[in-house]
Formats: sequence, structure tokens, C-alpha cells
Amino acid sequence: MPRFDPHPERRPAVVTGASSGIGAATATALALAGHPVALGARRDAKCEELAVSIRAGGGEAFAHHLDVGDSGSVKAFAAAAADALGPIEVVVSGAGDLAADRVHELDSDAFLAQVQVHLVGAHRLVSALVPGMVARRRGDVVLVSSDVVRVPRTRMGAYVAAKNGVEGMARAMQMELEGTGVRASIIRPGPTMTGMGMGWDAETTGAVLEEWVKWGAARHPCFLRPSDVAAAVATVVGTPRGSHLSLVEVQPEAPLEASS
Repeated sequence: MPRFDPHPERRPAVVTGASSGIGAATATALALAGHPVALGARRDAKCEELAVSIRAGGGEAFAHHLDVGDSGSVKAFAAAAADALGPIEVVVSGAGDLAADRVHELDSDAFLAQVQVHLVGAHRLVSALVPGMVARRRGDVVLVSSDVVRVPRTRMGAYVAAKNGVEGMARAMQMELEGTGVRASIIRPGPTMTGMGMGWDAETTGAVLEEWVKWGAARHPCFLRPSDVAAAVATVVGTPRGSHLSLVEVQPEAPLEASS
């Protein structure tokens, strides 16, 4: 007798931050793997564009407005996703943005706003959807973190604090969910070419990169593509039941050195 039944054939997934970057790439990757996907973000028009594209390619997708900073919005999104696609089997929490401020120069309300999105927003999603997964005794929760947990970066103090909180919450969940059939996993991307930080002016961007080089946080100029991170998420979710990829760190490969 196998220790676990296989994954059900139909595994609806919700993806937050799905309007661009890692979230959009993850929604696309999961749809290509056969998951019906619910796309949530504040830019719901962008989510609907992606949903249309997924459906045109033969997938199943549903888009709905989502603000992870608002408990009511998260609950409404979770309910709408389940109504549209059925009981949710996969939760991917990846919503967030990034500011470039030194901790001591950052207003506490602005600091809190980043923690609200990255950490509290993730918890809102978990609290809305994971109890149902536990009741069904199966499912995957994927929390997108960052390698700033392992190697903090300057000008990102609120983000660093929030992502440390995300990983701490995820590790507590892993212990609490053991034996329930629900797997909680951490995806920890390195530098990734997304819209995060793209609103910085040239002076700020230059100063940030100089500081990262100074502290050894930029060994080479290559960045991950969002699809690289999405592939890791799809691998974690697709792992057969009975094993658990609890932490996957994804880093950009350095360029090939010139041959001698």
C-alpha cells in the first residue's frame, strides 16, 4: 500500500501578485502543468489579460481583484477562487513590492506597509485557504521568500525583516502541518529581473548597486528570469506526495568565463 494517495487529477491553484513578474510567470507555469489557476493582484486588469492568454492556450484561468493588505479583499478573493475553480489545492503567495530606504531613514508607517504586504498579507492568504486544505488532508502552500534572509542587503531593511518573518512563519507551519497531508514550502529566489525596484531613479539604483557590491551581495551581473523561479515553484508543487521540498533556493548562474 502506498503511504499517500496520488495528487488528484484536478488541482486548482491560487497565485497572488499574478499581474507581473514571478507571480505571472508562476501562474503561466502552473497552467501549462494542467492546474486551473486563480490570479489575484491589485492590477486586476493585468490579471485578466493573463487569464485570457492562458485560456487561449487551452488552460483554465480566473482573475479577481486582490489586495493582500486588506483582510476583506483576501477573503473575497479566496471565496471567489473556490467558487470559480473548486476546492483550492495549491496556494502560492508572492505578492509584494520593494522600496530603497535605509532603516533609520524610513518612516515607521512605510516600514509597516512593507511588512503588511509581504508577511501579514501572506498570513491572510494562509488563514483563508489552508484550513480547508487541512480538512481535505492534502495540498501545497508555497511562500515566496528571498535570499536576503540568508544575505541581507542594504536599503532593503523592511523587506529583509518581512522576508525573515515569512520564512519563520513557514517553518512554524511546517511543524504544525506535519501529519496533515499539507506541505508548506519556501522558495527563496536570488536576484530576479522583475518590476520590483524598477521605479527607482538612476541615482538611487546606482547607490544601491554600489553598496551591494561593497558587501558582497552582487558577485556577477546576471539575474534570474521570473520563469526560472516559476519553474522551481512548479517542481515543488508537482513533487509526488510522500516527499517534501521544504526549501528551494534559486540563484542566477554566472556567465561563462572566457576560455584560456
